[in-house]
Amino acid sequence: MNDVRHEPRLTRRKLLAATGGLALGAAGCAAPSFGAEGRTRLRYWHLFGGGDGANMTALVDAFAKEHPGIDLEATQLQWGTPYYTKLGMAGVGGRAPEVAVLHLARLAGFGPGRLLDPFDLDRLRELGVGTGQFPEAIWKRGTVDGKQYAIPFDTHPMVLYYNTDVCEKAGLLGDGGKLRTIGSAREFTDALRAAKKAMGAPGLTAETTGPDCVTPWRLFATFYSQLGGTVLSADGRRLALDDGKALEILEFMASLTEEGLMVRRVDYPGSIGVFNAGKTAFHLNGEWEVSTFATSKLPFSMTRVPALFGRPTAQADCHSFVLPHQDGRSDAATEAAHTFVAWMLKHSVDWAKGGHVPAYLPTLEKPAYLKLEPQSEYRSVIDDVVLDQPAWFAGSASPMWIQLGAVFSGVLTGSRTPRGALRAAKKRLRKLLDTPDPLGSAGGAA
Repeated sequence: MNDVRHEPRLTRRKLLAATGGLALGAAGCAAPSFGAEGRTRLRYWHLFGGGDGANMTALVDAFAKEHPGIDLEATQLQWGTPYYTKLGMAGVGGRAPEVAVLHLARLAGFGPGRLLDPFDLDRLRELGVGTGQFPEAIWKRGTVDGKQYAIPFDTHPMVLYYNTDVCEKAGLLGDGGKLRTIGSAREFTDALRAAKKAMGAPGLTAETTGPDCVTPWRLFATFYSQLGGTVLSADGRRLALDDGKALEILEFMASLTEEGLMVRRVDYPGSIGVFNAGKTAFHLNGEWEVSTFATSKLPFSMTRVPALFGRPTAQADCHSFVLPHQDGRSDAATEAAHTFVAWMLKHSVDWAKGGHVPAYLPTLEKPAYLKLEPQSEYRSVIDDVVLDQPAWFAGSASPMWIQLGAVFSGVLTGSRTPRGALRAAKKRLRKLLDTPDPLGSAGGAA
């Protein structure tokens, strides 16, 4: 990779041009960090709403109570592109918040070394957090040019929800009322047929259409990774899509709706509503909807996405903590930020209540975490999550997710053939690869 010190400085004007001028008024730089009443000021930006937002607020309040010497100011910003535009502009000005959340798969395109400052691993070790306490692959995704720019907080993978009452009626449960092991695509379709016979309706629901529909991409990425396929090269600079493997997955996806085993046309809220009403046996989604179904008292559980095509992998991204770039970051502010991150990792049992799998491995062995059901049922996926290859246009809420989600949506709804979708996907990927990184990133993770 190029030495980031030799790259041209990104300006606010360039960033606004690259991001379409989003959130112009609200994206101004934060004020200098001065503590209130002698306390160290710590500004924290995140994008968590809903159940995640409530869990994060509880954690922030607990940290503030335990650390009276730190004046913690937590700000929730709008999820997705607006959040990243504001965070990028704050980093350009060098007056960003002391700590923030970033999706790990977006790190490569977020200017590590210019828009982000590296963590001091010695400080973290002094606070009881070490490199070996995270899955190696996830930890390495936060490393650029030998420096650690992101500390993983969790992973949020695609999982399989199942209605225990419906599955019992369909004869799909085994010992302890858990879903019987499904070990192939054929076994999965057989399970869906059994559920359809028991219910008189499609056995599976997932988002297939709607604005910014990304679940079709996440389904493809999960099953394609199980065949060992990658979309981009390891450095995120070249197209690496395997036509044969991609077609196998797209044809499988098309068959689910063609045979009536999966609800064909449903947007994201609709897919949640169908499963929450007990009208399907299965729901494929990220694990973050666990609170929705638990609150409604739905008889359900969760498990890893079955290994339908060989490998037990699942598409995922990770929430991580980063240090947005500041000009003249004080030692007190740096210490407060590291203290906050270490504390959050050590208290991630409470974060796991929302469904996310903690990236801090000691948490996965805590009795309090193991008692969480169904959240702890799929914890072993931590070793098998597959993030997008590092590219500026990849990661959560990215152009790749939105563009390929729209293409693969057509496979599920019947408006595109698998071969037509593959051609369209490759065309869009080539265009993204040919588009200069708007943040001028030096490249992927080390």
